[in-house]
Amino acid sequence: MKKLNFVLSLLVAIAISGAASARDQIKIVGSSTVYPYATVVAEKFGKSGFKTPVIESTGTGGGMKLFCAGVGTQHPDITNASRAIKSKEKALCAKNGVKDIIEIVVGNDGISFAHSVKAKDMNFTKEQLWRALAHDVEINGKMVKNPYKKWSDIDKSLPNKGIKILVPPPTSGTRDAWNSLVMGKGCTKAAKAAYKAQGIKAKKGCRKLREDGLAVEAGENDTLIVNKLAADPDMFGLFGYSYLVANKDKIKATKIEGKKPSLASIQDYSYPIARPLFFYVKKAHIGTVPGIKEYLKEFTSKGTMGPKGYLTDIGLVPLDSKSYKKTRTAGTKLTTIKLN
Repeated sequence: MKKLNFVLSLLVAIAISGAASARDQIKIVGSSTVYPYATVVAEKFGKSGFKTPVIESTGTGGGMKLFCAGVGTQHPDITNASRAIKSKEKALCAKNGVKDIIEIVVGNDGISFAHSVKAKDMNFTKEQLWRALAHDVEINGKMVKNPYKKWSDIDKSLPNKGIKILVPPPTSGTRDAWNSLVMGKGCTKAAKAAYKAQGIKAKKGCRKLREDGLAVEAGENDTLIVNKLAADPDMFGLFGYSYLVANKDKIKATKIEGKKPSLASIQDYSYPIARPLFFYVKKAHIGTVPGIKEYLKEFTSKGTMGPKGYLTDIGLVPLDSKSYKKTRTAGTKLTTIKLN
């Protein structure tokens, strides 16, 4: 029996190797937030003797589904992510034979709540943003369907203008991070208690977005969101810091609880909605799809993601020295994460 299992395992490995070696170009999917950074690295990498990796912006959740679907040439080698891999995604990977995964922390990012440069500067609290986007809100201790149509309905200090917010789709890692850092933390204690009394998990209730047309899902095309904001000074949208840096002539960030996103405020996490960025690599594809090991080495070099690296020019906030050493080790030693 042991001999038979060994033979079967060997045949599977040969099949995977044969399939993967049929492709000579790295295939990357995932986060639209990480996409600009990965694209710049891929273009530079393509001039080093390897073919330029093909990158598709599918959103973090969509990328994870593709990445975890299996091993072999029909599946991507790398998935970008604007949040850490979830337990259920680890389970899906393991179920489909994707068992050796390398986690690379790319750097830090601040979700920018932005609007047109023509608009008045704004400062929001997390609770105000929750009230603007939530499906149900707490008013005088009772949960009601969101009645707020204007910002001034939430707080008289806010503009007497209609609420219009472009939001990422549910598959987006930025949406996940926003839900955790804003919707979850901005949700009032009274609302959480009311959900609990109704037998609804506060986490689920607080994060549900309104469905009356004032929160509009904008897809994974962050460039499209930027253009829509530039065209309508009353509209807001949210996306990664790099898009803010790249479009300063069109859009600007609002303050969140008195803080604007910047290299300094994101790196020290004083900006309230700062978060790390990632990508994940199939170790089984290294050595069969050309260039993966070299791509990792390039991406994790100080010249790329360090304080003076070329990715900082487009908005990447570098890791602190301790976190960088851990990432560099993962990228060069090919260390894998635990799936359970």
